[in-house]
Amino acid sequence: MDIYTNISSDQMGPGNVSCRDSLLRSDRLMLVFLLYNNLEDIWTGSECNSCVSLGLHSLTNDTLYFMATLNQSLRCFEKFQQGNHSALCKECKATYRGLNELYSRMEKNRTLCIDIEDSMNMTRRLWSKNFNCSFPRAENVPVIAVSSFMLFLPIIFYLSNLTGWLGGRM
Repeated sequence: MDIYTNISSDQMGPGNVSCRDSLLRSDRLMLVFLLYNNLEDIWTGSECNSCVSLGLHSLTNDTLYFMATLNQSLRCFEKFQQGNHSALCKECKATYRGLNELYSRMEKNRTLCIDIEDSMNMTRRLWSKNFNCSFPRAENVPVIAVSSFMLFLPIIFYLSNLTGWLGGRM
């Protein structure tokens, strides 16, 4: 970033020629300018600022904590991946759930970058597709209850109508 800023300044170089003109406009495509803009778009679109500290010299504490939690889950997967995957689902459930909850908090706080999203997508794919693990979801209970009620509702109406009709005939 600083290098591009220096290159694109109007500062005059040797022979009274500006660095910007000699470097940025030295070819018809203005390749340096295009590359810088494309890299800047990738950086912005990937939300890299969310994972890197302000000085761009290290990862943020949130990112480091996520990576440590991710590695803990992946180590658990490696430890139990041989043989019966139901053991893996049982033994790694707590670490995977913790990772999922951390990811959800980071998503809500908008502290995610593309690297964290990709890592979580890969981990979720391992958990559900490769190891065939899942969590019973709490929101399924009301859906099942309402569906069951709706399923039996016609039977209840039919029986009440039938008993009313039979009661009227007697």
